[in-house]
Amino acid sequence: MPASLDRRELVKILGGVLAALPVSNMLAGCSNNATAGSSAADSAGNSSESDAAASNSGNGSKTLVAFFSATGHTHAVAQAAADALDADLFEITLAAPYGNEDLDYNNPDSRVSKEHEDESLRTLELARTTPEHFENYDTVLLGYPIWWGISAWPTNDFASGNDFTGKRVVPFCTSASSPIGQSGSNSAELAGTGTWEEGTRFPSSTSADEVADWAVSLSQ
Repeated sequence: MPASLDRRELVKILGGVLAALPVSNMLAGCSNNATAGSSAADSAGNSSESDAAASNSGNGSKTLVAFFSATGHTHAVAQAAADALDADLFEITLAAPYGNEDLDYNNPDSRVSKEHEDESLRTLELARTTPEHFENYDTVLLGYPIWWGISAWPTNDFASGNDFTGKRVVPFCTSASSPIGQSGSNSAELAGTGTWEEGTRFPSSTSADEVADWAVSLSQ
């Protein structure tokens, strides 16, 4: 330190140095906060992307219950199974839905009666063939009523129009008295892919608890 520097000048210099320190610290703090804020934003963005990806499998479920229902009974069974498994539900619907008169199988002139007599009429356009994110499901339960001893044909296009590769498929049907018969294996033949298991029939007297027990047993 030069000998000519007096006390007053020394105090002025030190004061300037000390005054400068908080500014430097503040700038450092802003830099750190900006980095932390950027990291938090990145984390939030990644979290949102992960949440979106998780929802792509249908609410995170690995099981889908797909069904066609004419009078509501198959729908009730499908709903009970989906509730028991916390599975996603997909209703197979027609682009031109059936009306009540169309479903009168006692009338030879009804739509289903004509489709039964003429197999070429059973190729029906679906409102939607493939459920959203279908590729993400491991297990598919496929439900339908039995018509004239076979599965209701609106499920034919669902079976033939989707890729079941790597999926476990479990058919189930509803009927007043008819057994499930070869309906499940017929659907498997139409699909050509997937591992299809033996199906189960539910009569009209089946309770929701009985359906739930069956559904839960599939994972045991």
